[in-house]
Amino acid sequence: MSYRWRYENAAGAPVDGPDLAFDSQAEAEAWFSATWQTLFDTGVHQVVLLDGDDEVYGPMSLHPAGQ
Repeated sequence: MSYRWRYENAAGAPVDGPDLAFDSQAEAEAWFSATWQTLFDTGVHQVVLLDGDDEVYGPMSLHPAGQ
């Protein structure tokens, strides 16, 4: 399987984001760590990590602590 992110708004509805696939969970998480602020700035409020069609975890908020 491949790992990818599902992007959502604050209400949990899908929004557009980069359509990328990763070979491992670690690669997906490293990419996310480097780009979460850009995603947030473009309207992504939370993400779900997927392995194929299976949810690994999430939704995970992108809102900085205290906001």
